[in-house]
Amino acid sequence: MAKEAVFNLKLEPELRDGFMAAAQAAHLPTSQVMRDYIRQQQQAKAHEEFAQHKVAVARASVEAGRGRSNEEVEAAFAARRAKALGHQ
Repeated sequence: MAKEAVFNLKLEPELRDGFMAAAQAAHLPTSQVMRDYIRQQQQAKAHEEFAQHKVAVARASVEAGRGRSNEEVEAAFAARRAKALGHQ
């Protein structure tokens, strides 16, 4: 990838040294460490958005009366386990 920008950052020498040492220990160029960090942050954000959406859908389902009690779910899965184990 061609370099198109220079990134100047003021930080404590210990932080710079720690970052450089971590990149070197991982046998990665610092730019790759930065790319990996950005990718991880994007994945974490996407997962958080996914989880929030799932919770919103579940809450709407419960509010619409489509939810099941814990007892109903436990009974259904107990029956599935019994069937899978050949107890029925």
